[in-house]
Amino acid sequence: MKVTKTAIVGASGYTGMELLRILLTHPGVELVAVTSRSEAGKRIDQVFPRFSKAAGVQLIFTEPDADTIAASGAEVAFLALPHGIAAEIAGALLDRGLKVIDLSADFRLRCPAVYEEFYGHPHPAPDLLKKAVYGLPEIHAAEIKAASLIASPGCYPTSILVPLLPILREKLIDPSTIVANSMSGVSGAGRKAELSLLFCECNESARAYGVPKHRHLSEIEQELSLAAGETVIISFLPHLIPVNSGIATTITAKLRKGVNPELIGKVLSDAYANARFVRLLGRGKPADTKMVTSTNFIDIGWEYDPRTNRVILMSAEDNLGKGAGSQAVQSFNLMHGLDESTGLGSL
Repeated sequence: MKVTKTAIVGASGYTGMELLRILLTHPGVELVAVTSRSEAGKRIDQVFPRFSKAAGVQLIFTEPDADTIAASGAEVAFLALPHGIAAEIAGALLDRGLKVIDLSADFRLRCPAVYEEFYGHPHPAPDLLKKAVYGLPEIHAAEIKAASLIASPGCYPTSILVPLLPILREKLIDPSTIVANSMSGVSGAGRKAELSLLFCECNESARAYGVPKHRHLSEIEQELSLAAGETVIISFLPHLIPVNSGIATTITAKLRKGVNPELIGKVLSDAYANARFVRLLGRGKPADTKMVTSTNFIDIGWEYDPRTNRVILMSAEDNLGKGAGSQAVQSFNLMHGLDESTGLGSL
């Protein structure tokens, strides 16, 4: 197996820690650079003692400088940086011949104006948008294999798009009736000190936020519109729940007239029969975050309510895994001709 020299830019956050957990033992990866402004000068095992017995943990965090990363010999870089910052270093690394897998929102949207609308500032590198491939492996595997810039999807979008896209493509539901409710663990907000994210504020509590226009809505509607062949606008209601990680999403939409509800299960089965990390639970079986944490799986169940003529889609994933770090590694595997499950385990 070819070993690829790899960098993680922004390796000290929760997503960076998930990338370290996977890549330190990935048989196709030699980790040659890790960056963090706050932890520069420290070894990986000093910042994350949990990795102290892994090979390569003597590697020292550096400042996120493109020349330093390129000088390490890195051939590919994972960017676990905030939006707006990622685009600048992505361009510099691409110019130096590296492939880039970006976990921020900077390259997920095709239209710079939509980016500015949802993120509040002009896009920092609009010429790179056409180069980026939306990194949802179950949908864009062929494009990912040939890409040099991957825009890895957001956690909420993954939990919504994987169940919905095949059903929209087959025109089984009325797009104008889609409502998505999602609940996320606190790690989804990032590794930062903020009053609303303190233990005493989150524990024994649940609350909606980002209503009615959460930033992830932009990429959700973009990808749904592409699948449907028409503009799709949905209601998306995210909630914070007192768990470390995990996303549970429930989506409802009305069936089109004359559609047999059993087609929902058939279309999902046809779409994901060979999808390594999609587990279809079947009709009447809700997905459970406890079954997917620390994995790259997304579990999907469904039901039909004849009283309202609504399909109910239920998904669960780990927001740091399939919603972030491990999904990015799945794309890395496809880019480098590896089995997509390499380094990601079987359970």
